[in-house]
Amino acid sequence: MKKEYSFLDIHPDFKLNGTHYSAQELKLVAYSFIKEGEFFEEQIGNFLLDWLNEDYDTIKIRTSGSTGQPKVHYVGKDKMISSALATGKFFKVKENSTALLCLPAQFIAGRMMLIRAMMLGWHLDVVNPNSAPLEQVFKRYDFCAMTPFQLDNSLNRLHLIKKLIVGGGTVSENLINLIQGLSTKVYEVYGMTETVSHVAARRLNPKRTDEGDFQLKPFKALPKISFGQDDRNCLIIRAPQIVDKPLITNDIVDLETYKKFYWKGRFDNVINTGGIKIFPEVVERKLQTIITQRFFLAGIPDDALGEKLILFVEAPHSDQFLSDLKEGVNQLSSLDKFERPKHIYLVNKFEETDNGKVHRKRTLENLMK
Repeated sequence: MKKEYSFLDIHPDFKLNGTHYSAQELKLVAYSFIKEGEFFEEQIGNFLLDWLNEDYDTIKIRTSGSTGQPKVHYVGKDKMISSALATGKFFKVKENSTALLCLPAQFIAGRMMLIRAMMLGWHLDVVNPNSAPLEQVFKRYDFCAMTPFQLDNSLNRLHLIKKLIVGGGTVSENLINLIQGLSTKVYEVYGMTETVSHVAARRLNPKRTDEGDFQLKPFKALPKISFGQDDRNCLIIRAPQIVDKPLITNDIVDLETYKKFYWKGRFDNVINTGGIKIFPEVVERKLQTIITQRFFLAGIPDDALGEKLILFVEAPHSDQFLSDLKEGVNQLSSLDKFERPKHIYLVNKFEETDNGKVHRKRTLENLMK
């Protein structure tokens, strides 16, 4: 008979920072975090009190705002539990596994780590969610979740993590190359706040059977999740245990099967230049081999082409840097004719969302004023 999970059912093997707590005891821990803890612990305390509040069966979550205005959603706790169970099954992380929380609990990714630990019986340690979280730990963990920026700053200590999921931003080509051959199994996850964390994942550093380049595999659906496409070639997510109805996204994909897809880019970012559709995210992956600063591509109106491709790089103005960059772009053989930006602009500071992602639209609007 299938087990029914309740948000008050704390797994008997669950531990937080080395100690097991019941639901009632966790409330006391939460109060302590709020009253005496650091800011990141206060966030954890606030979420735990919301989670353990018997008067509400939903949790308020806020989108990051990286692809539009931040929105508030109310998600059923049962749906968050379903997501947690799917993650444990997909990545084969069982009870008594050790896990590290190094993401802020104000966003869905950090909250889901707490829920997974409580529901699946993990031994969860919590550290300050800074840019280099592994500098704070001196033991090995079975499972952890990070942003690409945290991964980039943790390569020299990544052997402390057995399985790592990376989300919240695109993993650069350069970073993918740096993790090849490492013992840690690194997965890129696909999801959004509306889907209560990730609904698909792919291994970024698979074992190689021979020397040479490797082809990244498609994203694969988590259990009880399937995919489709609309007439824009945008992904449709069917996850009845997590979302009430099929979720139509603005993510353009190549759909291999109802369980697998390759992500190409955002529909609202597509640039039509001279009748050719350019996916900025695809071209950005190529440019990541020569640009280490933060950057993005965008289209601005042009009388002849309709839109022209512009490259924005976050860097102080320097004639020499700009000249070298233009030369590097012109010599990049992987770029097609229409993928070469017509202009390059250096920007001192990009606009950001609340959780530190580049806000393309707002940055572009400010520059075009």
